[in-house]
Amino acid sequence: MGQAGFDEALWAFGRGCGVMALVLLTVAVVAGIVARSGRAVVLPRTGMAVFHRGAALTATGLVTVHVVSLLLDPWAQLRLLDVVVPFTGEYRPLWVGFGAVAVDVLAAVTVSGLLRRHIGPHLFRAVHWATYVLWPVAVVHALGAGTDAFRPWLLGVLVACTAAVVAAVGWRMSQGFSEIRTPLVGVPR
Repeated sequence: MGQAGFDEALWAFGRGCGVMALVLLTVAVVAGIVARSGRAVVLPRTGMAVFHRGAALTATGLVTVHVVSLLLDPWAQLRLLDVVVPFTGEYRPLWVGFGAVAVDVLAAVTVSGLLRRHIGPHLFRAVHWATYVLWPVAVVHALGAGTDAFRPWLLGVLVACTAAVVAAVGWRMSQGFSEIRTPLVGVPR
């Protein structure tokens, strides 16, 4: 494989990791809502909390691979500044800027999750609510930043993810949702 083939593979790999990260962020949001309900919808509450955490950390890893692969890709011309400071990039600055916002919020949520025992439940919960901003910003980034933005397969993924999150958030906001506030025992934090 020549350099052009490698660059194309790197570009495809970066895009693929981004799409998979969004799918796993969707799974993490839905699983987090289910875990807070305390209902054994698919798994017992403790199992759902562990599943939520695993999906969120895997999504974070995929976002990291997505960003690093695009930083290494000469065609993407992404700079580290573009990843950290929103709306500073040369390539589709608005859409890539939404990605930078999503990365910044994801970093804050991830760090607060990893430091949960040290920062306390109130600060953890306050920062964790930012996922309700993170997820739609990531969807907007996916719609405008990539070269596959309006291809049927990606639109299908985005519609499925949106339907799942809208249904979960709708349930979360309904009167039938009762949140469990007791801490989970034995769940790694």
